[in-house]
Amino acid sequence: MVALSLKIGVGNVVKTMQFEPSTMVYDACRIIRERVPEAQLGQPNDYGLFLSDEDPKKGIWLEAGKALDYYMLRNGDTLDYKKKQRPLKIRMLDGTVKTVMVDDSKIVSDMLMTICARIGITNYDEYSLVHDIGEEKKEETTGTLKKDKTLLRDDKKMEKLKQKLHTDDELNWLDHGRTLREQGVEETEMLLLRRKFFYSDQNVDSRDPVQLNLLYVQARDDILNGSHPVSFDKACEFAGYQCQIQFGDHNESKHKSGFLDLKEFLPKEYIKNKGEKKIFQAHKNCQNMTEIEAKVSYVKLARSLKTYGVSFFLVKEKMKGKNKLVPRLLGITKECVMRVDEKTKEVIQEWNLTNIKRWAASPKSFTLDFGDYQDGYYSVQTTEGEQIAQLIAGYIDIILKKKKSKDHFGMEGDEESTMLEDSVSPKKSTVLQQQFNKMGKVETGSVALPAIMRSGAGGPESFQMGSMPQAKQHITSGQMHRGHMPPLTSAQQALTGTINSSMQAVQAAQASLEDFDTLPPLGTDAASQAWRKNKMDESKHEIHSQVDAITAGTASMVNLTAGDPAETDYTAVGCAVTTISSNLTEMSKGVKLLAALMEDEGGNGQLLLGAAKNLACAVSDMLKTAQPANTEPRQNLLQAAGNVGQTSGELLSHIGETDTDPQFQEMLMQLAKAVANAAAALVLKAKNVAQKTEDSAQQNRVIAAATQCALSTSQLVACTRVVAPTISSPVCQEQLIEASKLVAKSVEGCVGASQSATNDEGLLKQVGVAATGVTQALNELLQHIKQYASGGHPIGRHGEATDRILNVTENIFSSMGDAGEMVRQARILAQATSDLVNAIKMDAEGESDLENSRKLLSAAKLLADATAKMVEAAKNAAKQAAAAATQTIAAAQHAASTNKNQGAQQQLVQSCKVVAEQIPQLVQGVRGSQSQPDSPSAQLALINASQNFLQPGAKMVTAAKATVPTISDQASAMQLSQCAKNLASALAELRTASQKAQDACGQLEIDNALVMVRDLEKDIQEAKASAREGKLKPLPGETLGKCSQDLSTNTKAVTSAIAQLLSEAMQGDENYAGISARDMAQTLKSLVSAARGVAASTDDPAARGAVLDCAGDVLDKSANLIEEAKRAIAKPGDAESQQRLAQVAKAMSQALNRCVNSLPGQRDVDNAIRTVGEASKTLLADSFPSSGKSFQELQAQLNEVAAGLNQSANEVVQASRGTTQDLAKATSKFGQDFSNFLDAGVDMAGTSQSKEDQTQVVSNLKTISMSSSKLLLAAKALSTDSSSPNLKNQLAAAARAVTDSINQLITMCTQQAPGQKECDNALRELESVKGMLENPTEAVNDLSFFECIDSVMENSKVLGESMAGISHNAKNSNLPEFGDSVSAASKALCGLTEGAAQAAYLVGVSDPNSTAGQKGLVDPTQFARANQSIQMACQNLVDPACTQSQVLSAATIVAKHTSALCNACRLASSQTSNAVAKRQFVQSAKEVANTTANLVKSIKALDGAFTQENREKCKAATGPLIEAVDNLTAFASNPEFASIPAHISPEGHAAMEPIVAAAQTMLESSTGLIQTARSLAVNPKDPPTWSVLAGHSRTVSDSIKKLITNMREKAPGQRECDDAIEVLNGCIREVDQASLAAISQHLTPREDISMETLHEQMAASVHEISNLIDPVAVAARSEASQLGHKVSQMASYFEPLIMAAIGTASKILSSQQQMAVLDQTKTLAESALQMLYTAKEAGGNPKAAHMQEAVEESVQMMKEAVDDLGATLADAASAAGAVGGMVDTINDAINKMEDSHTLDHDGTFVDYQTTMVKTAKAIAVTVQEMVTKSNTNPDDLGGLANQLTNNFGNLANEAKYAALTAENDEIGSHIKKQVGELGFTCTGLVTKAGALQCSPNDTFTKKELIESARKVSEKVSHVLASLQAGNRGTQACITAASAVSGIIADLDTTIMFATAGTLHRENAETFADHRCRPPHTSQVTGAKQKKSVLRAFTMEGKTSLLAVLRWGHKIRASNVCDKHKKKETLIKDQKRLKSKPF
Repeated sequence: MVALSLKIGVGNVVKTMQFEPSTMVYDACRIIRERVPEAQLGQPNDYGLFLSDEDPKKGIWLEAGKALDYYMLRNGDTLDYKKKQRPLKIRMLDGTVKTVMVDDSKIVSDMLMTICARIGITNYDEYSLVHDIGEEKKEETTGTLKKDKTLLRDDKKMEKLKQKLHTDDELNWLDHGRTLREQGVEETEMLLLRRKFFYSDQNVDSRDPVQLNLLYVQARDDILNGSHPVSFDKACEFAGYQCQIQFGDHNESKHKSGFLDLKEFLPKEYIKNKGEKKIFQAHKNCQNMTEIEAKVSYVKLARSLKTYGVSFFLVKEKMKGKNKLVPRLLGITKECVMRVDEKTKEVIQEWNLTNIKRWAASPKSFTLDFGDYQDGYYSVQTTEGEQIAQLIAGYIDIILKKKKSKDHFGMEGDEESTMLEDSVSPKKSTVLQQQFNKMGKVETGSVALPAIMRSGAGGPESFQMGSMPQAKQHITSGQMHRGHMPPLTSAQQALTGTINSSMQAVQAAQASLEDFDTLPPLGTDAASQAWRKNKMDESKHEIHSQVDAITAGTASMVNLTAGDPAETDYTAVGCAVTTISSNLTEMSKGVKLLAALMEDEGGNGQLLLGAAKNLACAVSDMLKTAQPANTEPRQNLLQAAGNVGQTSGELLSHIGETDTDPQFQEMLMQLAKAVANAAAALVLKAKNVAQKTEDSAQQNRVIAAATQCALSTSQLVACTRVVAPTISSPVCQEQLIEASKLVAKSVEGCVGASQSATNDEGLLKQVGVAATGVTQALNELLQHIKQYASGGHPIGRHGEATDRILNVTENIFSSMGDAGEMVRQARILAQATSDLVNAIKMDAEGESDLENSRKLLSAAKLLADATAKMVEAAKNAAKQAAAAATQTIAAAQHAASTNKNQGAQQQLVQSCKVVAEQIPQLVQGVRGSQSQPDSPSAQLALINASQNFLQPGAKMVTAAKATVPTISDQASAMQLSQCAKNLASALAELRTASQKAQDACGQLEIDNALVMVRDLEKDIQEAKASAREGKLKPLPGETLGKCSQDLSTNTKAVTSAIAQLLSEAMQGDENYAGISARDMAQTLKSLVSAARGVAASTDDPAARGAVLDCAGDVLDKSANLIEEAKRAIAKPGDAESQQRLAQVAKAMSQALNRCVNSLPGQRDVDNAIRTVGEASKTLLADSFPSSGKSFQELQAQLNEVAAGLNQSANEVVQASRGTTQDLAKATSKFGQDFSNFLDAGVDMAGTSQSKEDQTQVVSNLKTISMSSSKLLLAAKALSTDSSSPNLKNQLAAAARAVTDSINQLITMCTQQAPGQKECDNALRELESVKGMLENPTEAVNDLSFFECIDSVMENSKVLGESMAGISHNAKNSNLPEFGDSVSAASKALCGLTEGAAQAAYLVGVSDPNSTAGQKGLVDPTQFARANQSIQMACQNLVDPACTQSQVLSAATIVAKHTSALCNACRLASSQTSNAVAKRQFVQSAKEVANTTANLVKSIKALDGAFTQENREKCKAATGPLIEAVDNLTAFASNPEFASIPAHISPEGHAAMEPIVAAAQTMLESSTGLIQTARSLAVNPKDPPTWSVLAGHSRTVSDSIKKLITNMREKAPGQRECDDAIEVLNGCIREVDQASLAAISQHLTPREDISMETLHEQMAASVHEISNLIDPVAVAARSEASQLGHKVSQMASYFEPLIMAAIGTASKILSSQQQMAVLDQTKTLAESALQMLYTAKEAGGNPKAAHMQEAVEESVQMMKEAVDDLGATLADAASAAGAVGGMVDTINDAINKMEDSHTLDHDGTFVDYQTTMVKTAKAIAVTVQEMVTKSNTNPDDLGGLANQLTNNFGNLANEAKYAALTAENDEIGSHIKKQVGELGFTCTGLVTKAGALQCSPNDTFTKKELIESARKVSEKVSHVLASLQAGNRGTQACITAASAVSGIIADLDTTIMFATAGTLHRENAETFADHRCRPPHTSQVTGAKQKKSVLRAFTMEGKTSLLAVLRWGHKIRASNVCDKHKKKETLIKDQKRLKSKPF
């Protein structure tokens, strides 16, 4: 062992000595004393070795019992041999100072034994030492709450409070566990001895004078400084004892007023109280007491104080229910911990020390855990947590020590002695006796007992004595004993569960494939054949995408399980397994349908089923081998995976979907094998290295690396086999690339191991050559994949040049405005064009055939056909988008069972349904484009389907992301997350590709629309033929009701499209007219399909023929309309063309009406309407003859038929929701009853005595006729479109209008006893409103919930008064007043019913399981009402009999309604993201406004002079207005703009039930009450009737009370708020518990999930919570019905957030970072809790004004918490290279930019342009830096990617406003398009940056990053160019400002020379040479010219230098250089510049 050479210092002598490292310190000291004479001083025990340090605190004494090598000493280290004793000055509280010699090497707790023993204190453990700080230094120290911005905002206030309260945290106690030296206590420093623990102080009395004195002094000081608050009387009593102690007995002559210095005897607050007399009185009471007795009395009195023995700390605690911290005193005593009021020191709450389970102190907080004694933790904010913890621990240590000594039985110190216990029966006495150990010898003996032989499981066996039995063996082959295997980790167990459930799903799918689906009977017409073909195409597409996912998941499993099992991401493996099983389940359904279709067409569906079963079997086998507990060789898994690939290829070949070139697949396999061969060569070379390596460790390392290389290569081959059949899928390509990267990594490892193992250059060269071979083979494989991915199929000789021309041409158009970029792109274009033309010319010259030569030369002029290529790109993008959407839907369905957030799940399901409806159109578009590549119609169909797919696809991505955090199954959550990301990427690509294709093909839209209509005409003709032959059958899923509704809906959509087409055609806008024509053609296609479905579903031959004939007529008119639109576009201002267009449009609208009227059931309604109309014609007669009946007969007849008509009206309401037969029957009966009623009414009119009465009766009958027609029309509308919003309410309102009009007629015509009519009318009114309560699933009115309560309260008050009036007036026979009371009661009851129904609806909708309705873009009802009012007003205007007042009234009505329409259009245009609809709304509003202005102008003229000419002008002006309003109303009727009704869940219905039941009881009792009152009005003296009335009154009153109570109890959102608050409290408790565990280092890391996944979960949860803050706030302020939904959703995200935060913290090594994550998460949870409290209290009541501010404050706090946590997560993600969140952020920014609805902007385009330019340039700089860092420091890429993400977010946000404020829509859309494309390229760059940061040596990824960076830079230039094109004037301003800045700089330089006197003229120039040349911006171009001008000025002296200076600086100070200044400012400055005389 090498000796250790140390320098030993003894005094001033230093000697070098040699020691063995194992020498003990004690022996080293002995050797030093022996060898060094200077060391032979004093006792050896007083000396030791001291290892000094530059920092005195870090010097340590070496312990005698440890070896020298324990301290890791090195040669040359210096040790001091010196005395360990040091003097320590101790000051007592009474001021005395003692010096004690202490051992400097001991800790403070050991020193205290010595110190207290010297002083005479026995219980040393209750005392401690304090740094003795003078008063002047106290202000410099910090207390409980240190000044930290993150901790306190009012720290000054807290410091003052702390000083006032004299808390214990002022005392700087020494740590008992460290030495004085470690705590920086110097030998000169004085320490204060003070009692710290008040445990045994009760025992201190006169027998212990030392402790008594210390206790007295400490109590006295605490009373005087206010630590112990006392009353004035108590203070005087204490002062009396103090006087006795200090002065002895009271002496009257000496102790007089003025004798005492009260500051030393009373607390400062009592000094001014003049208490000296009282003190002396107390002093007198102590007469004859000794000093010791007085001290005992003083201490005894002090112990009675409530604050005695309490150590106080000033802390901050959270107010209950509020996210606010308030000061609080935390007290610690020997018995408990208490919360004390900081002002009064009253105890608020106590916890016994024995109830404390654990505690934790962090730098900023202190937390107590009470275990089962209290729910939750008590946590305070303090920086003295360590002191509090030490105090509690000290008390508990004392308690345990005392308890131990108390419990110890026997003699102290003899712990080894045994205890003898003896029990004595029968009284069960127990004797305990101590046994003393005695020394003795060991006795030898046997302790064995006789053996007992028992038979085992195998029965009795024979044993022989003296011989050994044979060994019993148990052999198990083929498996390992589970007991000997290491236990599975939680992640492996989760994977095992996932695999088991997936295997069950696979087996179920396999079992379901025994037989195919049964198809419904299909016809042979074109529609049936098209349905069959489309279904087959859709099924093939779905199967293909599902097989893609299965193979990709299989390859992912192979790649993920490649490494060390300990490092495997089992969650990702589980995700792959889930993907496979869920897609296989869905695939089996598609296969069964496709097999059935194939069988139907004569194919062999059984073969397909067999192929699918083989795939399922292969998947099942693979899953078995993938079990974590499986011990089979890995080769089995690879073989099973290969089988999955093989069976997948066979399945795809069966469905004819092998779209990959077989040669490509073959080449792919060959390239993979080439990699394997090259790797095999590398392995051989590595083995050669291993054989020649002598070091076994290095040899093993080389062998392991070579083995890994071989294994990764075999994995690559297996992966290639798996994905080869589906290599067209991007996810499959990604898996193959990932496998290739694993090979590259293993090759690097093999080369590195070889280089470390040997220096033989020859061997290393061989290894390097072999490794290069593998790398080359890998590159070839990757290039082959990349070529397919980019669509790089072999292209012609000139394809490269053609591609380059197309790309550069696009770049030139994108660079408009940027001259430099345009020039650069133009040069490239010129070169590429030249190359192509030359190449084609060379071909032409070499061509012998003149015809071919001519063709080639012609081709040189055309260059390339761009359209086909763009459409091809769109087709590929659409295919991938459809596949990604299919995957996302499958993932959503699989994850539904484990999703805890029902609201988010419902939104996801809804969005999946919408997307599922769009996928077939997209698939058909792709297939059509494939089958007809040259067809413009097919291309446009693809483009249209792609663009229609974008918006629902984006919504589904958003919904999926919102759902991911709340899915409990990690594998399912990861699957859905990945699918959503893939879909978002596919949508971004589809958006770009479809837009380019649209730009190329857009001009063909209108022609294609005409072709589509002609094709539809052929289809309808075929349907007619099939109908005639009886072969027309409905398609699967078609029913008469569904098709009728579709026909009605599509009719509205066609009407809207017609209005749009008319508007655009009249303006001559070909582009938008083409889009309108396309939309109309698409809608007509749906209409034709619906018409065919109606015809096929109905049994009525006449109806069948009528529907098809009407549909054919619509198509014929549509074709005419499109042709006329084309002509009108060609002649925009031609009046004749526009007139023809309007006529054709009118004819088409009539055809559409006929089409709807031809529906079954509609004709019956029409017949009823005609019946009403025909019957009403009798009312137009001039006279009405008498019927000859008496008035009484007519009155009875009228009452009878009125009851019948009222009943029929209610039956019509019911029937409109049923079948068409029910409606036909009800309307027919209504028509008959109306005729009867009208006849009775006419008879009544005939018997009227006066003409006036007759006119009034007829007028009422006309009103009834009109309301009846409206009722039938509403019933008709509802029967065809039951889902349309508000139609049910309109129908109910129409029925009530019929009842009201009947009541009016009855009231006027009948002469019954007073009060009878009112009762009958009331009963009819109550009957009409009863239907409201039957099933209130729609909003009855616009009232909010709290307005409903107000309405119910108000009406209940009116009802109460009316009921009292009914009773009183009936009793007193005041019949007129009785009738009024009945009418008032009826109105109040109707109001109550309406309020209750609306409240019940809102309660049902507010349930979280219900789906809230969505408000539409416009309200079609509002438009229809306005249209009707405007038309009636216009009719009045043109009426020759109208008066001046009527004209003005009509004008007011027109202005009012047109203004409302224009406002509605403006609002709709700002809220829609559909550019066409936005434009149409704006244009329609303009037309309405202009025509209104013209009409108003003509009305003014008419008002001035009522001439015939003015009337004609006015009449002419009404025509355009009515036409404009008609067009707008038709456009607004588009179902796309309609609102979506709410869906109330069963839970919602249950919540509604109490309100509805109470209202129904009220209504029934009210009906009985009015019926009883009716009879009482006739006979008021009937006592039984009065008792019945009283009973009804009580029931009504009780039911109303119950109604109000139920409404208040069921207030929307309250229950959900309570549930959410409970959830958040639980989350906060979990965070507290995790914080405690983290502080105590007991937070167990989560092993079942990766850090990146946890980050993503946290980021996703925070993002969704952030999105819900404003919706919750809005709901809390004014939308009670939404409160429950939003609150429940927000709460659901906190559980996953908390779990992810705790998991993240568990994986962080740094304690500080752990606490930062947990603290920020807790802060967010607490701020959310505060927001929920305020939201609950606000309740959605807009009248709760006092809560609005609190809500706003809580919102702001929560947003700050979200921002803080989000920033922390972003930084952490960027540092770790996790870029998933960044990609999501960029995509969100793009979506928000695209969907910019209502935006308030206060800037100009120039403002946004300037900011965007700055941000775009910052992006360019960041991109360049990323390229640099990719080579130098890849670890910085994450931060740069985060920076790029933030910059793009800002750019996209500004782009929204820039697009809004641009000169026109075209520029705005161009800006958004360029920014969107930039964002798409940014996502690629960010993704590559994350990949490169994770694998810095991956050259392939590095190349991809550089390529992505180039694309981003290019797109940045396009964005800048689009901004410059947006405002050329601004750019000119900027350029001019730059030029002027240059001039100013030159002027400054010249002035400097002139000031120095060194400015000389050039070439004898004079001022006259320049006098006539004022400096113009365009002229002053060179520095020489500027200088010469100024020099001439100065030399000639014609101008003052000062003036020049002023002028120059005036220009400098002007706003020209400001980039926000407009062009006019520059022009003004230039004019001023020109006019300046020189």
